[in-house]
Amino acid sequence: MLCSIMLLSGAVEAAAAAKPQSAAKTIPSTGAAVKGQKSSANTQVQVPTDPVPQIVKDVSPSVVGIIGRATAQTEQMAADRNNLMHGTGVIIRSNGWIVTNAHVVNGLQSTVVVTSDGKTYKITDTYVDEASDLALIKINASGLRPAVFAKSAQNTQVGEKVVAIGTPISFSLRNSATVGVVSGMNRAVNATYRLIQSDTAINPGNSGGPLVNMKGEVLGINSMKFAAVGVENMGFSIPSETVQYVINQLFKYGEVRRPSLGVSMEESWSALVGLPTQDPLTITKVVSDEAKKAGIRENDVLYSIDGKRVNSVVDINELFKSYMPGQTVKLLMQSDGDIVIRKLVLSEGVGMDNESAAGGEDDDEF
Repeated sequence: MLCSIMLLSGAVEAAAAAKPQSAAKTIPSTGAAVKGQKSSANTQVQVPTDPVPQIVKDVSPSVVGIIGRATAQTEQMAADRNNLMHGTGVIIRSNGWIVTNAHVVNGLQSTVVVTSDGKTYKITDTYVDEASDLALIKINASGLRPAVFAKSAQNTQVGEKVVAIGTPISFSLRNSATVGVVSGMNRAVNATYRLIQSDTAINPGNSGGPLVNMKGEVLGINSMKFAAVGVENMGFSIPSETVQYVINQLFKYGEVRRPSLGVSMEESWSALVGLPTQDPLTITKVVSDEAKKAGIRENDVLYSIDGKRVNSVVDINELFKSYMPGQTVKLLMQSDGDIVIRKLVLSEGVGMDNESAAGGEDDDEF
């Protein structure tokens, strides 16, 4: 079966026309009394109220639609007024800062942001980080309601109910909500960092929208889904801690300053297919002067960084959220059959230390 991964910005066609508490409703019981017990007309039955409607009501003002003209490849496309693409964004500051996906805003022209109350704004600033598929955009607005992000998504349990809010298929369907559960955590699926998997119905146009827990907190930013015949409800979201890491760097530097080992690496077969493994990574190319100075050579193998075991490129990228270029790390490696410790000054990279990235031959499907 052929599977592909779809990024979820949507095309518009001409034909396409906090912290809520779980409340309870009190329902009088009209049933007959059980034999031997007193009958009471005042017997009450507590029926839990679904918190989802209130959560959607609370979070929707923090969700925006984003629409613009797609980059024209031909004169015919340039003349087509319906050559549009759209996605979703989440307000993070009351003065108009919004987080969305990089693939939502890349290549868009004459872009417009529409808030939940129907007001439209032009984008004044854009900062894009393609490695994480996140972007910051700014509109000239004030008094907006920022979403509340979970400090960490790592406490989330598989099976917890979640809500996805976004702009699926048509821009007229802004602030649509779908409900599902968390299907898995820490998924390494064609991405620089680990993702949250859920079975919420996520469709083209939902990119950049929030995945919300039952506390009304944003667990992550919806980014992509598996699309294939026979494959249903497999969506992926960028966890809140990764979102915070990227936007903090964008606010501070205007870019994400990622450290790099300065080498290209190959993951083991077990790591590539998703088997549990402790296999090390193999150095296939030494790129940076810092790596050469540290004595790292092709065909060396890497076991750990500063005492933390790494078995995949995603492991390294997650670990390096806590590091900056210029810091020195200790690498436990094997070289010519000997176990050695190399001290390496981290260079600046783009978040991927292997030549083909984590997705292998299917990277062109992004």
